Amino acid sequence: MPKTIRYTLLSLRDLAVSAGPFILLAATLLVLAYWWLDPNPPKRVVLATGPAQSAYEEFGKRYARILAKDGIEVVQLPSEGSATNLQLLREGKADLGFVQGGTSEAGIENDGQLESLGSLFLEPVWLFYREAAARKVASAAPRGNASADGAAAGSTLSALTQLQGLRVNVGTPGSGVPNLVNKLLESNRIDSSTLKISRLEQTPATVAFLGGELDAIVFASAPESLMVQMLLQTPGVKLMDFAQSEAYSRRFEFLSPAVLPRGVVDLATNIPPQDVRLVAPTTTLLTRAGTHPALLQLFALAGNEIHGSAGWFKRAREYPNVKNNELPVAKEAERSIQAGAPLLQRYLPFWVANLVERMWLVMGIIIAVLLPLSRIVPPLYEFRVRSRIFRWYGQLRDIESRIESTGENTRNSALLEELNSLENRAEKISVPLSYTDELYALRSNIHLVRKKLQRL
Repeated sequence: MPKTIRYTLLSLRDLAVSAGPFILLAATLLVLAYWWLDPNPPKRVVLATGPAQSAYEEFGKRYARILAKDGIEVVQLPSEGSATNLQLLREGKADLGFVQGGTSEAGIENDGQLESLGSLFLEPVWLFYREAAARKVASAAPRGNASADGAAAGSTLSALTQLQGLRVNVGTPGSGVPNLVNKLLESNRIDSSTLKISRLEQTPATVAFLGGELDAIVFASAPESLMVQMLLQTPGVKLMDFAQSEAYSRRFEFLSPAVLPRGVVDLATNIPPQDVRLVAPTTTLLTRAGTHPALLQLFALAGNEIHGSAGWFKRAREYPNVKNNELPVAKEAERSIQAGAPLLQRYLPFWVANLVERMWLVMGIIIAVLLPLSRIVPPLYEFRVRSRIFRWYGQLRDIESRIESTGENTRNSALLEELNSLENRAEKISVPLSYTDELYALRSNIHLVRKKLQRL
């Protein structure tokens, strides 16, 4: 090995040994801080979605694809819908879930167990009915009734009171739609017993509706739902216009008025042929209060990407937002919705950026504590290196003292051999190049003592 490299390695070794206690202390503090802060999120999370072919299921797939890029596995938990998702969250069987406003009978209680990641999108109430059913309503109603006259004129329905006597499917109890429909019926003073209500799942209900076994079917879903897309373009099927949509939004805080613009479904065939007024609860992504903050950040950022584009009922970047939430919005999610990705995550891999972001304060404190102590390292390093040389001065001083106290040639000969042995050992001392002057000083002093001994 070249001498230059050997001396460099020797210097580094001495420096490492001198700074060893401080490095060990810093490493211990970092390990304790990592254990306490737990900066990295779990790599598996459960997301409660919804029934097959629903908008919730489609959004769940999009979240899974985006988070997979950062090494997070999103396990989608199918459910009947919003009400079931709320129950799964409370029971701890899901970490996050899509929940529609107005899902529970008395609203979502703020008991500290759940938090919101913001409002994601409007989920209009789609009340599809068969034109034949509208004609039946018109023919059965007494003359002079404004609602009946409107139905007869265009085979259309525009009020919930016109549903009486019809076969209506409102979805399974787990979907949250039955609770919503009950509230709307009660606000119109309609006894639910006057309707032939069924609670089939979405797919079998749609099949029954298209087969003529049902007169109307109610969804509360985003327009991305395949069922909604299909029914909007099915001949003989119409979407009810909620003429009192503004009034509904004033009566229920979780409802917003929405308009399906003319031709937005298909511009070429002008579907729908006119603006359709709807009422729409806001869907939020809820999470358990103990969910890791880094996961909340990732889901909120994914929500910006998934729900931030323009749509039938929103403008670009209008959603997600922190409005119309029945529960408090998690601070991590609020920051991500309003400010986007943190600076480091724009340039570094997620795991590295997240570790730095969540540990920087602790690392700063550790550095502030160790920085004054680090001033001890240079003196320790110097003492360690020089002690290899200075420890031989004690033996040299002893030899010199014995030279002055004896005059026997035999004793002088023995001292000379001892001095030569000391010089041989001194020549084998290894020190960094910056301390070789100390080594040469030792050898020079040994030579001076030898000359003194030789004079005797």
